[in-house]
Amino acid sequence: MNPSFEERLRLLNSHYEELVERPNRKKESMNGIFNRYKNPVLTSAHVPLSWRYDLNPATNPFLLERIGVNAVFNTGAIKYNGKYTLVARVEGSDRKSFFAIAESTSGVDHFRFRPFPISLPGTSDPDVNVYDMRLTRHEDGWIYGIFCTERKDPGAPPGDLSSAIASAGIVRTHDLDTWERLPDLKSKSQQRNVVLHPEFIGGRYALYTRPQNSFIDAGTGGGIGWALTDDITHAEIREERIIDPRCYHTIKELKNGEGPPPLKTDKGWLHLAHGVRGCAAGLRYVLYLYMTALDDPSRVSAEPAGYLIAPEGEERTGDVSNVVFSNGWIADDDDTVNIYYASSDTRLHVAVSSIARLTDYCLNTPPDLFHSAGSVNTIRDLILKNNAYLG
Repeated sequence: MNPSFEERLRLLNSHYEELVERPNRKKESMNGIFNRYKNPVLTSAHVPLSWRYDLNPATNPFLLERIGVNAVFNTGAIKYNGKYTLVARVEGSDRKSFFAIAESTSGVDHFRFRPFPISLPGTSDPDVNVYDMRLTRHEDGWIYGIFCTERKDPGAPPGDLSSAIASAGIVRTHDLDTWERLPDLKSKSQQRNVVLHPEFIGGRYALYTRPQNSFIDAGTGGGIGWALTDDITHAEIREERIIDPRCYHTIKELKNGEGPPPLKTDKGWLHLAHGVRGCAAGLRYVLYLYMTALDDPSRVSAEPAGYLIAPEGEERTGDVSNVVFSNGWIADDDDTVNIYYASSDTRLHVAVSSIARLTDYCLNTPPDLFHSAGSVNTIRDLILKNNAYLG
């Protein structure tokens, strides 16, 4: 074996193990709601060497990277067999995304990918690209994954190589090893952010949707929708109602979409969503919370104003800058909530909070009054309350 090959392989393995075994550290937060962790929990460098390099010196004497990975982000999340389990979107340097499972016993560091990425079953109309899977452990006994499947728009004029059609693909599994592909969700509009509610509603499957006129723009799509379907194996949206609408001059002016499946609490269903607005630098994505009623998950019961998490520091830079996005969180039995969020379509982070803190934030943070004078009045009310309390 070529000594330079041996030395290079040793260095690659050493750097990889150092990255994966690096302990993560909680960053102190002054807001009291959540704590970020210092290091990203998944990056392109976390992808195993055997996925990227031909490790045979006879066929790769210079030990060159053969298959490039551009980014790892936007993970579905579930606690499975005692491990924090993420179904990550892995994007190759060829621009194709696929799914792969990474696991950790701590939930904040030491994530390792399983030996192989997921071999996703196809349909009669092959996916060109797949991404952003939401995982739902449903009361019917299955674990469902709903993801965006992208195909070229067959109606695009000659020479148009960017027009696409987005649909919601559906898979299910009992063990996260064997995946059954179900027919894509039927909908009158394009759907890129669809989430399955974890419980039956009147014996039917419930979906949080995001109707949009085109692949990128929401157009007349009004926000986060609610739809019921009788049969998840042939899911179809016949009626759709907007429950969390877009609104002028807010964090969700251009688009908003459900993140992971909501968490059930004794005060209601806790929802994490993303909101999009335009600014001079382009589109800005942030994360926000809202709650819906326990007896009716389609009825919004609390809407704190503004965002919960916005990109800061190095999170603001990447392939698509000024973006945070989440499609996965995990609630533990001890009340802890790990929020897995990606930054700038490049890497994955974790922020840690609790059901109690997130619920308190939702129920007691003032709502948006939709004008500057209202914002000032809300602040004045808090000052007067504090003055009375402090004497």
